[in-house]
Amino acid sequence: MLFSKFADRKKKLFLFLKSFWIFCKARIATLVFLGFLSSFLILSIAWYLEINIVSNFFAQLNIWQQNPPEWLETPQFNNQFSLYFPAIFIFIVVQIITRISTRSNQWSRVIMIAIQLALTLRYLFWRSLSSLNLSNPTDGMFSLLLLGFELIGIVISLILFSFLIQIKDRHQEANNYSQEVLSGEYLPSVDILIPTYNEPDFILKRSIIGCQALNYNNKKIYVLDETKRPEIQKLCEELNCFYLTRPDNLYAKAGNLNHALSQTNGELIVVFDADFVPTTNFLTRTVGFFQNPKIGLVQTPQSFYNTDAIAKNLGLGKILTSDDEIFYRQVQIMKDSASSVICSGTSFVMRRGALKEVGNFVTDSLSEDYFTGIEISAKGYELVYLPEKLSAGLAAETIGVHIAQRARWGRGTLQAFFINSNPLTISGLNFKQRLAHLEGLLNWFNLFPRIIFLLIPFLYTFFQIVPFKITSLEIIYFFLPYYLMQVISYRWFNDSSRSIFFSEIYSLVGCIALNKEVIKTLINPFDSYFKVTPKGLYRKNYSYDWNLAFPLIVFLILTLVSFYANFITSYSAKIFNVALFWNIYNLIILIATLYCFLDPPKLDLNEWFDVHQKIVLSNPKNNIQGTIIKLSESGAVINIDQLDNPWILENSNQVIQVQIIDQDLCLSAEIMTVIPSNKSLKIKIQFKDLTLLQQRKLIEKLFCQPGTWKEQKVPNEIISLGLILGIFLRPLKFLKQSFLK
Repeated sequence: MLFSKFADRKKKLFLFLKSFWIFCKARIATLVFLGFLSSFLILSIAWYLEINIVSNFFAQLNIWQQNPPEWLETPQFNNQFSLYFPAIFIFIVVQIITRISTRSNQWSRVIMIAIQLALTLRYLFWRSLSSLNLSNPTDGMFSLLLLGFELIGIVISLILFSFLIQIKDRHQEANNYSQEVLSGEYLPSVDILIPTYNEPDFILKRSIIGCQALNYNNKKIYVLDETKRPEIQKLCEELNCFYLTRPDNLYAKAGNLNHALSQTNGELIVVFDADFVPTTNFLTRTVGFFQNPKIGLVQTPQSFYNTDAIAKNLGLGKILTSDDEIFYRQVQIMKDSASSVICSGTSFVMRRGALKEVGNFVTDSLSEDYFTGIEISAKGYELVYLPEKLSAGLAAETIGVHIAQRARWGRGTLQAFFINSNPLTISGLNFKQRLAHLEGLLNWFNLFPRIIFLLIPFLYTFFQIVPFKITSLEIIYFFLPYYLMQVISYRWFNDSSRSIFFSEIYSLVGCIALNKEVIKTLINPFDSYFKVTPKGLYRKNYSYDWNLAFPLIVFLILTLVSFYANFITSYSAKIFNVALFWNIYNLIILIATLYCFLDPPKLDLNEWFDVHQKIVLSNPKNNIQGTIIKLSESGAVINIDQLDNPWILENSNQVIQVQIIDQDLCLSAEIMTVIPSNKSLKIKIQFKDLTLLQQRKLIEKLFCQPGTWKEQKVPNEIISLGLILGIFLRPLKFLKQSFLK
């Protein structure tokens, strides 16, 4: 009896310890995160309590900080202007390289990376061995915290630059591989999967028609409808494609795709989100790669046919690129050189055999695409990134949706620490691949410094917290060359997809919400479920997202108070201190960022594109030539140079025929508005009673022509700074519009 009770307790203890071990193993990242915070707090408290071993340790570090090596001391020149020489030299050299060479030339990449590495190491030695303020616990803790956050950013940059030395020419590979596809020698069967949850049917229709227009015969198109909508089933019947549903919605998109895999048998799998439309050459440019049996996946960039929410809200939709552009034009290319391409959820082709080997799409994370790619890579398959814009979809249409989407991506990526597909521990990856994935994970922690950088001037002004001890001469000699290199080279390294000043705005927009999501994920990684990004949103009025903007408004108030105090101090003492400069910079970025939360109206659900297409307008008695300057699926804006045909002006609601020259397309339309000027007429028309064939031709013209989606180059840093300052004048523009009304 006694022995039985002892055995029972022993068994319960064993089960408890086993469960505890499983929990600890699964939550090791949480334990590390909490352990780091606890260690930092314990160390801080010990320093405040003047515990000898801790106080003596930091006292010794402080002595070393006050007596750095000679090569980390500012040189003593007779003319202090000589201290500017390193910055001037770097400015001239980097300007020459960036103007005479592009990033695609290896010699310029090597030189630029070498300069970047040398300046980074120089800056890092100076920051860590000479600039820390460890004279007291408060300053010391902030000083170390700031340095730690800087180190995260530096490590991320160094990892990426190490992969940029050798990049692969995938364009030429695609040219070579596509020959067999175009000649018909290599035509594997392709299943195109379009998962959909709640996207409107007019958006899904574009995607289906775009897939049907692909120049590839051996394909089948499947719409995977999670919501079992009758109208979507009817649409599939009308367009003659396959319609699939499943009995439950288990595992969200991953479960939907896995169910479709069991119902299909194509050799290759292509996935397009419901809002993505491929160009006609998507398959001819990608399928050929799979002649190489080692290739398991080909990923292409995500392009967007509408304006990015941030660019649109700033009023710079025609100037700035999408938030994702820097990832697809810089990061993915670097990761490709490390054989660690990220599968991005849409616009990719995957080998079915590789999927089978890993048990289909990963279901234990919100980022099923990312981890499925990792699993395939761990099996020895090569993941290819083809940097050609072969499809386009809808970017998040409001700032709230934009940030929610990024938060989901962040949570899904950081779930790597808690699942078997963790790229840092999964067997089968080499060191270089793990290093590349480490960069992607660390990048989500790189948002924390942004908050600290906003707070430092305020803490310095009102709490006398000084996280570093530096002089103006040290700033000129050590910091300025490093900063100039960052500013000048940033846009060059990312292929002109983003300027450094707008990058500050893009990172600040979501830093509060995303930092909260990072912390929540590390504490409770699976306390969330997959939420589909809303598409096709209609807005009648302007809408300001006060919930997202509120934390930054608080930071703005703190910065204004700090600026005022520093300005008074500087003015009375006739000096310009660093805190004042820092305040001015933070104010410019904060005010510009707050404009990002103002979503403008969206009265037309169709996207309008700038085109230049000759057409003929006609009614039963007259005709006139013109040029379409804007076109959508629902209408067009036409420019007419001839003013000697008054029939256009007779009845603004008359029905006319629009014949597109050089294209077998004639459309009925109603004239909505006519705007005369001195030399021409602008006419807005609305198409009427379009047949399915006409809709197909319109969609193919707008979305499916190869080369439709161009790589846009953003302005340089000086122009970008001018554009940011110009944002401040937007209230005057609104007032002017209101007055004119």
